[in-house]
Amino acid sequence: ELILRALSVKPDYPEAHNNLGNIYKETDRFAEARSCFKKALALDSKYAEAHFNLGGVLNSLGDANGAITQYQKAIAITPNYVEAFNNLGNILLNQGRLDDAITNFKKAISINPAYFEGHNNVGNALHDLGNLDEAIASFNNAISIKPDYAIAYTNLGNTLKDQGKLEEAASNY
Repeated sequence: ELILRALSVKPDYPEAHNNLGNIYKETDRFAEARSCFKKALALDSKYAEAHFNLGGVLNSLGDANGAITQYQKAIAITPNYVEAFNNLGNILLNQGRLDDAITNFKKAISINPAYFEGHNNVGNALHDLGNLDEAIASFNNAISIKPDYAIAYTNLGNTLKDQGKLEEAASNY
């Protein structure tokens, strides 16, 4: 309600449109969120966070290519946008563009070496490429950064299982 009040006072306030879009996104009202992010960008085309948020909503709506474009725009505006590189990498991973996905995940990690999600995602892509030893190293990197990161333990266990190391795999689940 306060955001709507802010927009009634100042309808050309891109941050308010972006924030309203985030509320809609959190309540799975993706079409309304998309409209808000587009309005924010119409007011400020260099608003990297709105491009990032629009990318997430477009991906949720099944428009992966539109999402890729928005993440690329966010990165062009803010070259060290770790989460944009990561999300772009996830879409590319889902599209089977594994080398491109790894490039984006590694860019995120180069910006923030402690970005445990990036290490985990590199591991997922390496696993899909069949580079299981390298995937294990990436999962272990994620775990060393965030020892309570259950997803990385599960991915590590699955990869060890794929190598036939069942006892070691079981200890990671």
